[in-house]
Amino acid sequence: MDALKIHSKPEGLRRPILIMAFGGWNDAAESATTAVRYLGTSFRAEKFAEIDPEEFYHFGLARPHVRFKAGSETDREITWPTTDFSISQASALARDVIVGVAIEPHLRWKTYCAAVLELARQCEATLVLTVGALLAEVPHTRPVRLSGTASDPELAVRLGVRPTKYEGPTGIVGVLNTVCKEQGVATASLWANVPHYISGIENPRATLALVQRVAPLLGATVDVGDLDEAVKQFDSNLKEIVAQNTKIANYIKKLESRDAAEETPPAPQAGQSDLPPASQLVAEIEQFLRQQRPE
Repeated sequence: MDALKIHSKPEGLRRPILIMAFGGWNDAAESATTAVRYLGTSFRAEKFAEIDPEEFYHFGLARPHVRFKAGSETDREITWPTTDFSISQASALARDVIVGVAIEPHLRWKTYCAAVLELARQCEATLVLTVGALLAEVPHTRPVRLSGTASDPELAVRLGVRPTKYEGPTGIVGVLNTVCKEQGVATASLWANVPHYISGIENPRATLALVQRVAPLLGATVDVGDLDEAVKQFDSNLKEIVAQNTKIANYIKKLESRDAAEETPPAPQAGQSDLPPASQLVAEIEQFLRQQRPE
């Protein structure tokens, strides 16, 4: 069975860029998937293809959902964790944009990446851009730091990223980028550094930074007014927390001092940080922020 299902192949394609994000390990604070969905929504992208999940997911880990069918209070349907691809060919865009969002697959990553590449080839995509978010020992009071890689030096300059020296465990984003390079497909990866002490809640700051960095590649202006408002509320909530809690304030000051001295801080690892453990702060911060949400 062919896992890739293209329901209606778009016509009149204009140098499409395929932008993908994956929930889970590659998506700290859901910043990457939110950013890609935001781009798709901004330009009214419509679904045209998907990757069937049967071969790639452990449904005990990524469970399907049951819901009522539209307009019915009795008939139910199952929604599966598919990889959905949507396309926008809006005139406001300098090129077509295909967005793909999925949960990181559990199985057969090589086959999965081959399906993604097949879609890219059939749609004549000129670039595969993956978007991610990682946990790092960075303070929320500083501008969001973006990092990444690109197969083309000129593209790396446009994205403002430099080659990484990272070696270690990787996710589907790293695998997909490597497979693209091996197959001669132009690729780039953009990552937002997310403060690890507020990892359990959505981070509009990181989402906004990703959206604004990607937008110039599309040759269009993205209206980010609602994201700006979310960032203001986010900052206000955190400012209140810091003002009320000396322990948290001192922790963030240490992060700020280290951030000023380091250009690229590593992701936090047990036993390797000179900062006090953040685990005691996480629950307190997240509980406060949840309390600020409207009912």
